[in-house]
Amino acid sequence: MTLATLTKHEAATRSALLEVQRYDIAVDMTGLLEGDLFASTSTITFTCAEPGATTFVDIAADVVRATLNGEDVDVSLAADGRLPLPALAADNVLVVEASTTNTATGEGILRTVDPTDKLVYVWTSLEPDEARRVWACFDQPDLKAPHRFVVTAPASWLVTSNGAPESIEDADPAVGMDARTWTFPDTPRLSTYVVVVNAGPFHEVRRQHDGYDLGFYCRQSLVSVMERDLDELVTLTRQGLAFFGERFACPFPQERYDQVFVPNLGGAMENWGCVTYGDGQLFRTPPTHAQRGVRAEFIFHEMAHMWFGDLVTMQWWDDLWLNEAFASWAANWGMAGATEFTEQWATFLAASKRTAYEMDMSPARHPIRSDVPDVSAAMSNFDAITYVKGQSVLHQLVAYIGEDAFVEGLRDYFSRYAFSNTRLDDLMDCYARASGRDLSAWTKAWLDEAGTDVISLSSDDVLVVETTDDQDPRPHRLDIAVFDTSGDDLVPVGRSSHEVDGLRTPVELPAGDLRLVNAGDFTFAAVKPDPTSLEQMLARIHQFGDPLDRALVAATAGQLLLLGDVAPRDVSAALARALASETTPALIEPFLGQALQVADRWAPAAESPGLLRGLADAVVGLVDLPDARQAALRTLAASASTEQHWSVLEAAAEQATDLDLAWRMAVRRSELGDYDEDRVARLLEADPDPDAGMRRLAVLAARPDLEAKEEVWKAFFVDYAVPASRETLVLGSTFWRPGQAELLAPFTHRYLEELHTLKGGLLNQGLTIRAMYPLGAGDAAFLAAAETAADDTSLMAYARNQLRSNSFVLGRILQARRL
Repeated sequence: MTLATLTKHEAATRSALLEVQRYDIAVDMTGLLEGDLFASTSTITFTCAEPGATTFVDIAADVVRATLNGEDVDVSLAADGRLPLPALAADNVLVVEASTTNTATGEGILRTVDPTDKLVYVWTSLEPDEARRVWACFDQPDLKAPHRFVVTAPASWLVTSNGAPESIEDADPAVGMDARTWTFPDTPRLSTYVVVVNAGPFHEVRRQHDGYDLGFYCRQSLVSVMERDLDELVTLTRQGLAFFGERFACPFPQERYDQVFVPNLGGAMENWGCVTYGDGQLFRTPPTHAQRGVRAEFIFHEMAHMWFGDLVTMQWWDDLWLNEAFASWAANWGMAGATEFTEQWATFLAASKRTAYEMDMSPARHPIRSDVPDVSAAMSNFDAITYVKGQSVLHQLVAYIGEDAFVEGLRDYFSRYAFSNTRLDDLMDCYARASGRDLSAWTKAWLDEAGTDVISLSSDDVLVVETTDDQDPRPHRLDIAVFDTSGDDLVPVGRSSHEVDGLRTPVELPAGDLRLVNAGDFTFAAVKPDPTSLEQMLARIHQFGDPLDRALVAATAGQLLLLGDVAPRDVSAALARALASETTPALIEPFLGQALQVADRWAPAAESPGLLRGLADAVVGLVDLPDARQAALRTLAASASTEQHWSVLEAAAEQATDLDLAWRMAVRRSELGDYDEDRVARLLEADPDPDAGMRRLAVLAARPDLEAKEEVWKAFFVDYAVPASRETLVLGSTFWRPGQAELLAPFTHRYLEELHTLKGGLLNQGLTIRAMYPLGAGDAAFLAAAETAADDTSLMAYARNQLRSNSFVLGRILQARRL
């Protein structure tokens, strides 16, 4: 079925015409136990401001029957995901019966069979306009209404929706002899994309805390994993609800708050009161500090959406960036302020911010806020500029107006606009009132202009701003820290705050030969240190006392790689010095990851083995540190180069209580040409993980063998057998081994061809597009082809943007290898 994409004009016209009173949606999931049939009856009660006018309802399923005010509607006219409606009355009741068997691709709904026990699980995920794939609705964010679900499902299944069920009863025998009907209460006024129905034989745990009824769900094969981490999940949920409720002066207004971990969801979804996560977040081996931090970030991000996105919702998708950027910023803010992850801002800088600089410096750059003519265009900007630069700009706004004014503005915003729709101007007006500052120029400079400012500090103490495409500089509120390096120790001299406005801003600084611009990381800008400061900061990265300062030095080195101002070997040496004495868990894994990427991907072929060996030598020294051991062993497994390295790994693997390290060692051995099929078969047989087959695929992905590469390729692009999770990205980088460029060259061009035929939902397609771009193995010929493909309008806009961004990075990698 070819689907039309709703335009901004169509949405505005329909919004002016209609007001939706309620949705009553009956769902039949009994056909999903052993088949692929999902059926729904959607009853929509709405008014029309112009009786006699016509419109359409969105429905991208097979329409069985429809009536409007008791009269049959001609369902043969349904096409392109729309059912035209005849002349409307002032008050209307539309009933649409529909069904779909498209339940295996993840487009709005996914039916999954667990490979270990053959149990079936079903989830829905409806952003941006996927609700139309499962039931009839006016699928746009500003036509909010209460939703009431009545769900008939197999008797062995649990059903979750946006609230607690009012009743669970045996179903009418006419529907099914072994089925139950779950009736859920009215939701608040919600947009169509944040309602949900999930079902399956889930394991359920409930906890009552602080006036909330907290639910946690997973598939049966992962019960032991969720139970292992349950106390932490409960603690984070309690901390988040308490922190946001107090800071927003608006407690989450519902007792029930469920979190459902489901198979093969490439991310998470902020359904009101019933968040879904890909169950890759239930780590099969005890998670490292960084993995725990990522999961906490997911929990806080989706929870922040309960207020910013669900309670108050954007009017149209041109403010999607604000929805996502705010939730990302609030997640870091909440984690730093309410959890054990007190150094979360340092982790964000060291581990995540790089992705925004890469895209924002590339031809894929775009303003944070831009015109979105239709829904499909909105999804093209589901990227690092939306999430990472967007939250960085909000972090700058906090610095610019002060946290107290920022919080006061938010409280005003939620109080004024609860359960309604807004534009960006509504939020900025709240901030302007709270801060007493005119923010119109700030808003235009930061949100309507693309590109990254580059800031340097001249020898005569003038901050100099270089802009993209000769734009006017943005206003920056930033700190500068000055250090004395005349002795063996790094001595802080002073730290001062400055507002930068214009191309040149004089500043008064104390004497000192190392000047750290953007100390504290309050703004979003690339920094070019003066030669002395650069030399000293790379040499003394380990001497900075503040974790944020150490993170800033590592991040600055990454920016300079992109700018072509520093060689991979120099960055690698600095990170090795940092790791030799780093004890902050928030930074150990980001530094390990950056060091591995520089040595493996950025370094020239002649230097890469030596840099990997040096990294492995440094990592051996971290193995005996309790907070670093697990992460150090994983990095050692990815870089092992000598007998000493393998001895350390083998001793650790013998002591391990699971097979994670053994799998990682098998991947590295496979990359080095030591593939042992029997060893892999034994690991697969012994591993209880329902997704253990993906670990075997990773071993094959690393192998320098055409047949092995073909099997992995088939799993990605033919069978769609790679479960969507963060591990998808790891599998992709494992496939594109830099040392196998000749073998992989034909695959690089096949990747461009596959982009035309990708299937599945938005999140899953996006993961594959990013994971399988050949950053590690692409050559100049591929780069030229990819840059050409980025202009091919037959590709989806998201794919074109990712091609532009990743091709920019690949070009800089190829350039860095020549330094």
